[in-house]
Amino acid sequence: MNIAILDDDSVFADTLSRRLTKQGHNAHAFYSLNKLFTDTHNWHYLLLDMNLGTESSIPYLPRIKVQWPNAKVLMLTGYASIASTVAAIKNGADDYLTKPLDFSTLLSCLGNQRTFGAPLEETLSASQIEWEHIQRILKEQNGNISATARVLNMHRRTLQRKLQKKPHWI
Repeated sequence: MNIAILDDDSVFADTLSRRLTKQGHNAHAFYSLNKLFTDTHNWHYLLLDMNLGTESSIPYLPRIKVQWPNAKVLMLTGYASIASTVAAIKNGADDYLTKPLDFSTLLSCLGNQRTFGAPLEETLSASQIEWEHIQRILKEQNGNISATARVLNMHRRTLQRKLQKKPHWI
């Protein structure tokens, strides 16, 4: 299979590319959207990091689906939320995986041995609910931290601290 990997973390992208190549796939790492869009390969899978530096790859999903209509798109992120999952799927992603990435899970996704997403836990903790709520409001406010803090009736710096903490359940 031909697999394109788009991630601004070159070490991660190169390592993943090497591991997939050892599994018999033709994998190639890209570090920017521009480089990916200028490529003419016929990709079967595109593994996209959701956050590429300061921008998200989600708005580019429709263009990716036009350029590679038969390719399956798997979104990868270190900061998953329900809001970002919904946005990715609505824009054309076929699956959504969280980092750190379990390689066997990725291989099973590539082999179509599972259905959408990882199994969800039965109940959410209070911190998970808070994280999801903050992510939803932040998305509604178009990523504006100050506006989100006002809506949440929270000091801006407190909100920034909460956003900088990586949730332990991801």
